[in-house]
Amino acid sequence: MASKTAPQSLKATHDVVIAGAGMSGATFALACAQAGLSCVLVDPQPFESQLAPTFDGRASAIAYASFRQWRALRAGEMLEPHACPIDTILVTDGRSPGAAAGAPTPFFLRFDSVEIADRSEGEPMGWLIENRHIRAALAKAVQAAGIEVLAPAAVASVERDASGAVVTLADGRTLRASLVVGAEGRRSVVREAAGIGTIGWDYPQSGVVATVRMAEPHGNVAHEYFLPGGPFAILPLTENRASLVWTEPRKRADALKVASNEAFQAHLSRRFGDFLGKVEVLGPRFVYPLSLSLAERMTAPRTAILGDAAHGVHPIAGQGLNLGLKDAAALAEVLADALRLGEDIGSEAVLERYARWRRFDNVMLAAATDVFTRLFSNDQPLIRLGRDLGMAAVNRIGPARRFFMQEAGGAVGDLPRLLRGERL
Repeated sequence: MASKTAPQSLKATHDVVIAGAGMSGATFALACAQAGLSCVLVDPQPFESQLAPTFDGRASAIAYASFRQWRALRAGEMLEPHACPIDTILVTDGRSPGAAAGAPTPFFLRFDSVEIADRSEGEPMGWLIENRHIRAALAKAVQAAGIEVLAPAAVASVERDASGAVVTLADGRTLRASLVVGAEGRRSVVREAAGIGTIGWDYPQSGVVATVRMAEPHGNVAHEYFLPGGPFAILPLTENRASLVWTEPRKRADALKVASNEAFQAHLSRRFGDFLGKVEVLGPRFVYPLSLSLAERMTAPRTAILGDAAHGVHPIAGQGLNLGLKDAAALAEVLADALRLGEDIGSEAVLERYARWRRFDNVMLAAATDVFTRLFSNDQPLIRLGRDLGMAAVNRIGPARRFFMQEAGGAVGDLPRLLRGERL
C-alpha cells in the first residue's frame, strides 16, 4: 500500500497515532502519555475481546528490565499477582526431558538468578505472565491514563507531507498527527503504507501451546529441552501451573491441536517425562505457525514501526515481546527528548535516532534465534556433539554464563530510561 501526500487543510488531532493496541502498542502509548504526548490507539479488534482467555493462549517470559518499564508506567502493580518469577533456567540437549533435572549428562546449561543478584538488584532473571493478564493490566493502565482508544477501527490508508500525516480509517474517519507508529503485528498496514519491505521465511514448524497443572512444585524453574523435532519449553506459572511451548513439524502440530484429550495427554507424557509428577492439561490448546520476519528499516517519513511490525522471531529464546518493549521504551525516550528540545517529533532527524538505537539489537537477535533454531532443531550426530560440547563449556565459564543471564534479563547495552526503571 503506497502512501500519498497529505492534505494541508487538516489540523493535527494528536501528536502520535498508534496503530495496534496490543502489548507493545499499549506500552508505547503509556510511555507517550507519561512524556506529555497526545496519542490515540487504533485497533481492528474490540479492546475487550483482546482480554478473553481464548484470544491469546500464550505466556510471555518478561525480562526483569522489561518489567521495570511496566512498573515505571504504573502497570507493574497490577501484573505482580499474575507474575511467576524465573529463578533458574535449565537448558538441556537430549532426546527426552528431565536430563538437567537429574539424569547423568554433562550437556546442559544452568542459569541461577543469584549469580547476577548484584547487578539485577536481587530480581529474578525474568517473570512468566500469561498474555491475557498482560493485556488486561495494560488495558486498565491505558484507561487510567486517559488515553483515547478507537477499537474496533482499522487503518485504511496513510498520507504524509512535510508537516504531518493523515490516517484514514476504514469507516471514513481521519486523524492527523506529527507521527504515525505501526505496532499492529507482522501484517502491519502502516509499514506497508510507508513502503518498508521485509525479509524473512517460514520455518517448517509450529508451536503448540498449552497450560498444565503439575503434581510436584516447579520451583520457579524454566526448562528448555532441545529435542529432535524442535525446542520443548516448560515455563513456570503461578498456582503451580506451567505454560508448554511444544515445537513440532507443522503437520504433527496440527494433528495435536485436534487430537482427543486422551491422545494429547499420551503424547504429552512422552515429551514431558515424569520428573515433575502427573500433569493435568487446563483449557484449550493453541497452535502458532513459526516464521522469521525482519523489516528492512524501522522508520520512513512521519512513520516509525515497533514490535512485531518491525521484527518477528522464533520463540526459542523467549525474547520476541521483550524486543518490542525495548522498541517502545527507546522510541518514547527519543520523542520525549525531542519534545523538550522543541523539535518536530516526526522529523527524519528525530526518527533516525530511534532507528540507530534499535537497529543493531533487533538484527542481531533475529539472526541469533535463526541460527539457534537451525542448530538445535535437528538430530545429526556431529552437530549434536558440537552443540553439546559448546553448552558444557559455557556452563563451566562463569563470566560467559553471567553475560547470557544479563542478556536474557534485558540489561545489556545502552538501555532506555524506562528499562532502568526511571520515568520519562
